[in-house]
Amino acid sequence: MKKKPFLYILLFSLFWTSQSGLAVHAMPPVQKIALPNQLVLLVSEEHSLPMVTIQLLINSGSRQDPVGKEGLANLTSNSLLLGTLKHTITSLNEELDFMGASLDTSCSRDYAVLSLRILKKDLYKGFNLLTEVLMQPTFPKNEIEREIQRTLGAIRSAEQKPMEVAEKSFCKALFLGSPYGHPVEGTQDSLSKLTREEVIQFYETFYHPNNAIMSIVGDITVDDIKEKLIPRLTDWPASKIQKEEVATRFAKGPEVVKIDRNISQANIILGQPGISRENPDYYALTVMNYILGGGGFASRLLEEIRNNRGLAYSVTSFFDAGKFPGSFQIVMETKNPSAREAIDIALQQLKLILKERVTEKELEGAKKYFIGSFPMRFDTQIKLAGFLVQVEYYHLGLDYFDKYPSLINTVTSEDMLRTAKKYLHPENYILVVVANLKEAGME
Repeated sequence: MKKKPFLYILLFSLFWTSQSGLAVHAMPPVQKIALPNQLVLLVSEEHSLPMVTIQLLINSGSRQDPVGKEGLANLTSNSLLLGTLKHTITSLNEELDFMGASLDTSCSRDYAVLSLRILKKDLYKGFNLLTEVLMQPTFPKNEIEREIQRTLGAIRSAEQKPMEVAEKSFCKALFLGSPYGHPVEGTQDSLSKLTREEVIQFYETFYHPNNAIMSIVGDITVDDIKEKLIPRLTDWPASKIQKEEVATRFAKGPEVVKIDRNISQANIILGQPGISRENPDYYALTVMNYILGGGGFASRLLEEIRNNRGLAYSVTSFFDAGKFPGSFQIVMETKNPSAREAIDIALQQLKLILKERVTEKELEGAKKYFIGSFPMRFDTQIKLAGFLVQVEYYHLGLDYFDKYPSLINTVTSEDMLRTAKKYLHPENYILVVVANLKEAGME
């Protein structure tokens, strides 16, 4: 049979250099292959261990859930492993266990991921299982019902975890018209109404190669992939994907959500609208946030609230940036009686970073951290496989490995002050407090 054509681009090894100019880390070569069915394949040979890791990203996260069917994307992702035309869930798991392989699914707000981790000697058998659950799932009704009950149990269990309660309440309050406003797993009300037919429809709508990215990392050659894996992937038919239109509408604060629980620690989230991952100001805001609250013991929030005042056991801040604008959050736990004071100090620090430039010492410390720790994001097969699909998904470019140091190094204190003023608005905060409200003085 005549082989179908495909296009590939070979990228060279990229080296990290210290300030002295000596190479300190090498990025393995990455090859990008575009298949006829429009599946994007990213390959990196890594022969230190006889293992191969494969990740398939599908643009089918919980933001794609239809209104009233929250949790459908997550249920569909989980249901891939419940049975195929050739395997029941039991026989599938037995084969994987026999090989010592892992085949897992996960779902986030933006995308679902199907992951295979397997020994090289079992790769082709394991890859057949992966493509089988991807292309030939049967979605057995009784197994889907069990999965729904399992997820409902997890949702009920999460109600006993104060910080998870706070996070869900914060998102619900902030994201008025955004698909990020509901939990990935759905709610007890929405999940209990989902059906097998809706799972099949969601699968048939989104699970197509022209809506996916695959990475293959490990002890395999590109020639082997071309000969033995790509022919199987080209059997996966493309389909028309409806153009996505997302309207994001945020709440305007100040707004306070108070949830009374008989607990000793106040769980607090203070935040507001954030940015998307592809926003060009992402890097300036990332460095700024490290100084504000993302840098652990190097951050202002931890220094002031925990070290100087002894008010909080933990405090951090972050931009939760997705394909579309997410949130900015300050998250902390403190004793109930000190909740108000901790909140006031957090707001003070938030306002302070809008008024004056950070010090050169703070700026240099943040830059050294990000540039120095960046290679740790892809220092294992699993990390590299996940990193590659995200780089492609967020359109960062496969030269991202090479340009990342300059993206961080070119950030100035003026950039940070400008972006802080542009995106941070302390007067419009959303505040969620899960605590013993009487002890916290917030009844």
